[in-house]
Amino acid sequence: MDDDESFAESLDMPPLTAVATGQKSPRAKSAADLGELLRYWRNLRAKNQLGLSLDTGISQKQISFIENGRSTPARETLVCLAEALDVPLRERNLLFIAAGYAPFYSEDPWNAAEMATISKAVTRILRQHEPFPAVVMDRTWNVVMANESAPRFFGSFINMAARKGPRNMLHLIFDPAGMRPFVVDWEMAAKTLLQRVYREATRGVRNEATNSLIDELLAYPGVREDWKRASIFDLDQNPAAHPVIPLTFRKNGKTMRYFSMITTVGTPQTVSAQELRLETMFPADDATETLHLEMMRAGSV
Repeated sequence: MDDDESFAESLDMPPLTAVATGQKSPRAKSAADLGELLRYWRNLRAKNQLGLSLDTGISQKQISFIENGRSTPARETLVCLAEALDVPLRERNLLFIAAGYAPFYSEDPWNAAEMATISKAVTRILRQHEPFPAVVMDRTWNVVMANESAPRFFGSFINMAARKGPRNMLHLIFDPAGMRPFVVDWEMAAKTLLQRVYREATRGVRNEATNSLIDELLAYPGVREDWKRASIFDLDQNPAAHPVIPLTFRKNGKTMRYFSMITTVGTPQTVSAQELRLETMFPADDATETLHLEMMRAGSV
């Protein structure tokens, strides 16, 4: 899969206002930070101490002692609290460290040996999705795997070899030197993609990597100033017009509309497994399917 590899190398939620203004998890520096972390997650999930106690069977008094730094919970207690608060695996490791325990969940990369079973399944899906584009992305939309149709599709619009790696799908769409000139109604598409970034942040949490990505996207020319505020969620659209908001491309007078489906690991037990997303593109109408197949045969639009 040489084309795939080069493409990969070179390609209870918080309130929306809180997410849009960049709320993120505090970083643990010492055991004293455990209470701050636990309180952060409890507030983020809109849980009071009594509610968390009822969900976990852990006494409200013990939860209070943990948050006040008067008690260090057993690892099993911490796991129970993290499960009840739906804390992402990467962030759970911070809880363990703050409590004086070693990280529990592996943070090895997506291509580590322990990911072999998942990688094999993903490779099979990529292959079976031909001749339509499919990519596998990490938590910040960097492409780590792709099928043969993905670089061929984007390469029919722009010179992909001229873009330095790692390839990032959002930068590809936002960059005026990338796919942006070919995106119909780019402003609506960009706003929709930003919404996805907020929504798909692991378990609704924007970490430092996600914040950096958003800052980079908002720095592109033509991005409106009000997109940096919560108004990004106020889309003026007709929901009855289409079951999804398609991503539409136009070149040489030909228009093609696509929608995508996202696949994630159902029961992840490593950080990489939880953060991996497989995105498969589908034609949104018969005309697009016909044009797409012609493009794949000809190598250009």
